[in-house]
Amino acid sequence: MTLTFTLDPVVGPSLRDGILKLWTDVSNAGGAVGFVPPVTHDDVRPPLDKHLVGVADGSCRLLVGHDGDGAVAATAFLTHNTHRLQRHWLWAYTVMVHPRHQGKGLGRDLMAATEAAARSIEGIDAVRLTCRGGLGLEHFYSSCGYKEVGRVPGAVRVAPGDDRDDITMLLPLY
Repeated sequence: MTLTFTLDPVVGPSLRDGILKLWTDVSNAGGAVGFVPPVTHDDVRPPLDKHLVGVADGSCRLLVGHDGDGAVAATAFLTHNTHRLQRHWLWAYTVMVHPRHQGKGLGRDLMAATEAAARSIEGIDAVRLTCRGGLGLEHFYSSCGYKEVGRVPGAVRVAPGDDRDDITMLLPLY
């Protein structure tokens, strides 16, 4: 199984609904993409719409991976910095692969496609992302070339008494 990646696809109702389903399914499977399960489409829709506003106004780039059936199977949003001294790097947000496709190397494919997308954008020297501690995600991102450059202990509260580290990872592109 391979995914077909597209940078900056045309966002219509079908793609929006596919990303909404993906994000909801990933969240409900325990994925660290901004929620704690259980969530519904109504929970996920507002942050998705915010991301898509950024896509529409050009402040955010969308990378989508479709599976062989044409379903949305992976995403990454690449967000430009607005601060004049930090325009040389991007944030990667909402990086996710559908649970039915996990464990097949497709996460690495998504990260390689994310790197290629970032390299295609003039003036970008690095990609930064954050991940939630306690799930080993920093080890996955490290295996994809990212380096841990910061950690805030207990910054993410997933439940009372369950605080996780907020880990910042960096992928230099030079």
